Amino acid sequence: MYRQGDILIVPVGEGDVPPAVREAPSVPRDSRGRLVLALGEATGHAHAVVGPGSLVRGEGAMAPAYLHLPSGGRVVHEEHAAIALPKGWFRVVRQREYVPGAYRMVAD
Repeated sequence: MYRQGDILIVPVGEGDVPPAVREAPSVPRDSRGRLVLALGEATGHAHAVVGPGSLVRGEGAMAPAYLHLPSGGRVVHEEHAAIALPKGWFRVVRQREYVPGAYRMVAD
């Protein structure tokens, strides 16, 4: 497992990737060519993947995303050290917090 700030990246086997994820279109890259895993609401900084790959978001705000890196990649952020990831599939989960009556994403 890998963590960078409020992002958790969990390796998953090929067989654990839902078929709908394999068929879904990838999230478009940002203007800098990165796959943005999460954009910081407070700072505008981004947890992003540099290198070839694809990112598919699940349905709903709390659903995990799936990241496919055919040749590995790096997760970068302006305030955190870069993390090297091996090739493969990953489930990307945003940290959540409980507030009375609901859950919400942690703002980075």
